[in-house]
Amino acid sequence: MNRTPVVFIHGAWLDALSWEAWAERFARRGFLAFPPGGPGEDSASLRVRAFPERPEDAGLGALRDHYAAIVRSFDVAPVIIGHSVGGLIAQHLIGADLGRAAVAIASLPVDGVPMPASVRPLWTPDGAERLVSLSAEQFHRVFANTVERRESDRLHERYAVPVARRLLADLPAVGEGGEPLTPADLATTGRGPLLLISGQEDRLVPDSVTRSVYKAYGDSTAVTELKQFADRGHSLVIDSGWRFVADYVLGWLDAHGVRALPDGSRTHDDRRTGTR
Repeated sequence: MNRTPVVFIHGAWLDALSWEAWAERFARRGFLAFPPGGPGEDSASLRVRAFPERPEDAGLGALRDHYAAIVRSFDVAPVIIGHSVGGLIAQHLIGADLGRAAVAIASLPVDGVPMPASVRPLWTPDGAERLVSLSAEQFHRVFANTVERRESDRLHERYAVPVARRLLADLPAVGEGGEPLTPADLATTGRGPLLLISGQEDRLVPDSVTRSVYKAYGDSTAVTELKQFADRGHSLVIDSGWRFVADYVLGWLDAHGVRALPDGSRTHDDRRTGTR
C-alpha cells in the first residue's frame, strides 16, 4: 500500500536541508517524507549557496503554485508541514482543499492578520540587494535567540541562506503587496485538519500573531488547533529542541487518524485535487 506523503515547506532564510532531521524521523515512522525545496533550489545538494540561478524575482504567488503542483502530484493526499513563510503556504493549500492535513509552524499570518509594527522592520531590511542575508549575529538575535550562541552559529552555518527581497515584499502582513496571495478562506468547512504552532519567545513571528490567526479561524467548523511551545524561538524546527515539536506533530496527526499507511478509501483521495 502507498505510504502517506509528507511535504515539508521551508521558510525564509532557510532551505530544504533544514528539514533533514524531520524527514528522517517521519520516514522512520513509515511516512514518505519529501522536502522538495522551492523554485530553483538544487535538488541534489539542496543548497542555495551553490546554486546562483535561484530565481530571485519569484514572488509569493509563484512559491504557492510551485508547492501546489507538488502536492497535487501524489496519488495519496499528503500532509503539508510548513515553517515561517512555508506555514503561510501550507495554510493556503489546505484552505484550497489540497492535502490531507496541514501544520503551520511559526507561520507568517494569513491575509488580514497584521504583524506588530515593531516586528515588520525585521522582515523589511534596508538595502537594494535582490537577496537578503542574515549575519551570524542577526541570526542569533532574531532567529535562534533561545539557544546558546555556539549552537546558533552552527545552525547558521548549516542551514541559513539568503531570501529574495521580492518574496519579503510580497508578504501580506509586512510588505507592500507586490504579488500577494488571494485571501485565505478562513471559514471553509471542507478542508482537512490544521495545526498552528508557535514559539512563545519567537521574535520574527510573535506568539501573539499565531494566537490572532487561530482566532481568525473561529467561524470554521473544520478542525483548527493551536499548540504553543514555551521558551522557543523561530528556530524551533532546527535547534536542539526540534524533536519535541516533531513528535508533537506526529502525535497530533495520529490523533486525527492521519497515519503512515492510509486505509484503502484514502489511497486516491479526491481532496488532493480539490474535487468532491
